[in-house]
Amino acid sequence: MSKDKKTKSFPRFKNDEDAERFVEEADLSEYDFSDFKPMSFEFAPKDKAVTLRLYAPLLDAVKDTASKEGVPYQRYIRHVLEKAIQDNRHA
Repeated sequence: MSKDKKTKSFPRFKNDEDAERFVEEADLSEYDFSDFKPMSFEFAPKDKAVTLRLYAPLLDAVKDTASKEGVPYQRYIRHVLEKAIQDNRHA
């Protein structure tokens, strides 16, 4: 989007219904989406729990990295595990 064109700040929503209503009614060409990050959604049910003991500095690093990615740290751990398995299968 060109710098000379003024764009509106993207609003935050309290719930999915407000977001859906906004998308249906707003002129989205007025908004700057350049700072948006792709988001993946998890649909498979999580039906197994795992207890894992980690050193505090490692857990702190995981939480920090997850925060920078904008996801909860347990979801981040799951993503890292899934990626490692996928990469290993393709190696």
